[in-house]
Amino acid sequence: MSGHGTRRSGPILVVDDDPGQRRMLRGLLEDLGCEVRTADDGHAALQEIAAHPPALCLLDVRMPGLDGPSTLRLLRERGDLPPVVVMTAHADLDDAVDVLKLGALDYLRKPIDLASLEDLLDGVCGGRVVARAPADELPDLPPGLVAESPLIRDVLRELGRAARSEVPVLLLGETGTGKDVLAGLVHRWSPRADAGPFVPVNVAALPETLVESELFGVARGAYTGAGAARDGRFQAADGGTLFLDELGELALDLQPKLLRVVESRQVVRLGESNGRQIDFRLVSATHRDLERMVEEGSFRQDLYYRLAVLTVEIPPLRERPEDVLPLARRFLVEAGAGRKRLSPDAERVLLDAAWPGNVRELANAMKRAAVLSAGEVVLAEHLPPALRGRSSSGASVPAETMTSWAAPLADLEKTAILEALRRTGGNRSAAARQLGISRRKLLYRLKEYRSDERSGRD
Repeated sequence: MSGHGTRRSGPILVVDDDPGQRRMLRGLLEDLGCEVRTADDGHAALQEIAAHPPALCLLDVRMPGLDGPSTLRLLRERGDLPPVVVMTAHADLDDAVDVLKLGALDYLRKPIDLASLEDLLDGVCGGRVVARAPADELPDLPPGLVAESPLIRDVLRELGRAARSEVPVLLLGETGTGKDVLAGLVHRWSPRADAGPFVPVNVAALPETLVESELFGVARGAYTGAGAARDGRFQAADGGTLFLDELGELALDLQPKLLRVVESRQVVRLGESNGRQIDFRLVSATHRDLERMVEEGSFRQDLYYRLAVLTVEIPPLRERPEDVLPLARRFLVEAGAGRKRLSPDAERVLLDAAWPGNVRELANAMKRAAVLSAGEVVLAEHLPPALRGRSSSGASVPAETMTSWAAPLADLEKTAILEALRRTGGNRSAAARQLGISRRKLLYRLKEYRSDERSGRD
């Protein structure tokens, strides 16, 4: 039987019964420079592996007929088991653990997170399968967009790749991280940019009684006061991109109606029975934990998986210190104070702040400073008092891991991350929660550590 330690140079095999998932993964992997083959069930996978031994097999757990675990058992029995990573929905994590016991290397959670996919490929294939783009190769950025942080540059690369597909994208991140701006970039970089409009809808800003008519439209006479028929936001986005911001605020009784539109590509106005065919690309965003909401019953699982085919996590501002001062200077210009500059003390306050309100909070702070600073220099005293009392928090380091206070901060952070991974049995999401950092930052640090190991640095 072939071992996982044997390096292979073949294609990546994607095995999934959902044609949309296969197309999406093929597109993403090919964008990363991989040769990709696909199979729609376990029987087809067995034939494909015999004919074209892959460097890596991405294997769905739940499939009709021959499912993932059965496929893995047969591969072990006949002695040609390639490196296998199983793909599983959140609700099926117990199944994933069982498959790992059968010889799979790792699991990839659905909905697919681009950062997780790249991290997995880098870890499993050691960078030999993936032909990565140069570090500074980014999509065309609009004027004024600040992207100095490596974390946000990774986000932009992912969004650039996602923009070329038609699959729904879900942006995850804290309030104020700029998800609306990034959703606009997905449209700007997509083939739809010249075909239709970008239509943003903030679900939380709409009165609950008007959400249905705003989204789907209303027929004349549908209710008292509806004197004329009116298109909804879906109809307005025909040919383009609809952005549903604050998706987690959508009422439970409206979620089946949204699911129907997403599945059928038909919108039915309030007060009508016939649907109208529309062509749209859907991008959603939320600061809420939708998986937890699914578990609690406040968000439909089927809608979640429809809208979160591809997820991208947006890092908070406290994890992007390289962006703080460039953003602050840009906001001063936008506030009409372009000649003003930041004093060294003001810069230190900005860099030390925790920014719970993220980019939005920074923008408001600079508007305030532009008004209060009479001269051309913004002083620390012109910044909100709350900022001067806060400090940013990074990864919390367990006391038992601190062998020396004199150790470099980067070493302490690495020790904390590796210790958290040990405690969580390698669960990267759980480790990030323990450390108080985003999953994206943890994945970024792990990539750095592997890069250091390959280049011979400690």
